[in-house]
Amino acid sequence: MLGFLLRLLPFWVREPLLIAVGSVLGVRIMYLAVRDHDRVAAGLGVVFLVFTAIRVYAVIRALRARRNPSPTASADGAAVDAAAQPQAQPQPQAETGPRPGPDTPKKKEEEHNAWGQAFAAVAVFGALAAALWLAPRFTPSDDNTTRPASCSGGTHEELPKAYKDTPRPVTGEELCKALNRPELAKLLGTPEETATTASSSNNTAPLTDGKVAEPEAEVTFDTYTVNVSATYNKLSIDQYVKLMKFGDEKDIKTLTVLGRPAVLASDHTMRLEINLGSGGSGGPVEEGPLARTLSVALDRNDRGGYCEITVWSTSGALPNDSALLDIAEKVLPRIPERPVR
Repeated sequence: MLGFLLRLLPFWVREPLLIAVGSVLGVRIMYLAVRDHDRVAAGLGVVFLVFTAIRVYAVIRALRARRNPSPTASADGAAVDAAAQPQAQPQPQAETGPRPGPDTPKKKEEEHNAWGQAFAAVAVFGALAAALWLAPRFTPSDDNTTRPASCSGGTHEELPKAYKDTPRPVTGEELCKALNRPELAKLLGTPEETATTASSSNNTAPLTDGKVAEPEAEVTFDTYTVNVSATYNKLSIDQYVKLMKFGDEKDIKTLTVLGRPAVLASDHTMRLEINLGSGGSGGPVEEGPLARTLSVALDRNDRGGYCEITVWSTSGALPNDSALLDIAEKVLPRIPERPVR
């Protein structure tokens, strides 16, 4: 059907159109073949370019024939016309010099029509080229390149009452967007990795009867997992450090981050095994890999509440403490300081 429609087009529209499509497709396919090292695509691109070269050669021959008509064909045509017409009596020439041919205006009109068709073909070529060039930007890509996980942007759930009673609380989604940054993998020392999962929640702190807001977000890579939470209670960092000394935390180190009191500590995560077989019973809670946590006060005066950044890996390896400090410097400015109560 397409070939039939192309044959209906005039020569000076059809040929430039075929040249335009063939050249654009040929160049595009050759570019993809070189980029992907695909020999089959390279062969297909060569076919399109050869086809285009043949059409260009045909157009060049047609232009030359239009500009320089064959003298043999003209002489034969004149002889046939002379034989077909009866001989007229010679008339005395009243004027000397060549007489304008009766078909000169017709030839000029045909030339104008040819130029108009050529311009129309160029316009069609421009439209097709623009469509082919912009199509990859507006159509979904077929490549299987791993995309970084993004934070959920779906319907927002209703926040618990604790968030309404807390002045200027941050939500889990806001924490996720603050944590899931393009440079997060580089800050962790694994710049070649991409985030596999990113999640958030608007929870409340345990053992508080739902009265303390504790949003959190978590981003997972192949090597490390990073968790960020904000706890809006009345516990200061100074009090938190005293509690750590009575617990199992190790390598406790107090410092200041962005002018706020902070503390670094290490502790083991918990590992829970759930059996989905008959009975649905789970195994005992076991000690998981070691995690490193940086806790920073929610305000410079340490009036209560803190933000925690925790990093761990299934292998037990941990990044340098500088990685947690770098992450804190990126995340903390996105968390409003706790106002004066």
